[in-house]
Amino acid sequence: MEINNNDSLERALNSSKASTPQRKQTNEKMPQMSREEEIGFHKGALNTLVNERNEMFKMMQNVEIIMQAHLKRLEELGVKIQTQ
Repeated sequence: MEINNNDSLERALNSSKASTPQRKQTNEKMPQMSREEEIGFHKGALNTLVNERNEMFKMMQNVEIIMQAHLKRLEELGVKIQTQ
């Protein structure tokens, strides 16, 4: 499904929220983290995300190598591929 503009996106998101059951809202606040706990939380999140990004980069490199091998073989077989 393709969404053409931001208004359509907003309507789609709002309609999906309306169709999901809402949790009961309470006036209770979530317990506060200490400054050190929050710093540790964010550092841990960043560490995890950096590792995920590095793994994704390795995967993209492997895909590129395989694509280049296929392109090379197609050229050897006489098939012309136009890149965009």
